[in-house]
Amino acid sequence: MGQESPLDGRTAVLTGASAGIGRATAHALAADGANVALAARRTDRLETIADTLQTEYGADTLVAPTDVTDEDAVDALVENTVEYFGGLDVLVNNAGLARGDGDVADMDTDAYETMMAVNCHGMFYATRAALPHLVDAQGNLVFVGSFAGQYPRPGSPVYAATKWWTRGFAHSVEGQYGDQGVGVTVVNPTEVRTEFGSEMGESFEDRFEEGEVTAPAEIADAIAFAARQDQSTASEIDLYRRDKFSDW
Repeated sequence: MGQESPLDGRTAVLTGASAGIGRATAHALAADGANVALAARRTDRLETIADTLQTEYGADTLVAPTDVTDEDAVDALVENTVEYFGGLDVLVNNAGLARGDGDVADMDTDAYETMMAVNCHGMFYATRAALPHLVDAQGNLVFVGSFAGQYPRPGSPVYAATKWWTRGFAHSVEGQYGDQGVGVTVVNPTEVRTEFGSEMGESFEDRFEEGEVTAPAEIADAIAFAARQDQSTASEIDLYRRDKFSDW
């Protein structure tokens, strides 16, 4: 008999699944045997990823076009996932963006509100909807944070604030639900070679050469590690290039 994969029979909801860290995480979870509900706004990309996961890993997926700033849509995402797969074991709160940050005195209100809506409200809506099911499953809740949530970022203060919020919210939820069997992990990347930053002009994928900064698959591996935990919790995982602090 073949060895059972660590997430066989378990179900994960993954937000921001259509590109970058989300796409890589979909692969990592499927490789570990999980069923994956793929949530993002770009349906065509989700369908392509779902087909690939089926072909490469035999994974069962649910394509779930979702705007995480719409609480009714997020509630439906979780409800449809539970109905389709029979339960929910893992939530990966990955959806996030940076937009038009910089000098606070000059910042556009729409850019501010968009970042708050996606990076904070979206994580709250998904967490709220998923928690009863994660308690039932004794499951895992994973937040994609950032080094910007640990150190001051003069160049992007509002984005940084949303990631400080992420860490504060995640660890407070950990305090509320740890005794009910829910594991909570915050994964904090620095620069990751993805489309991130394209809203502000130049993406990290364009700015950095391959191998120069962290690859999406490395972050995905950390997320999958957190999703596999049964009794203990990896409370916080920082990932960064090895020379990150050499010029500080």
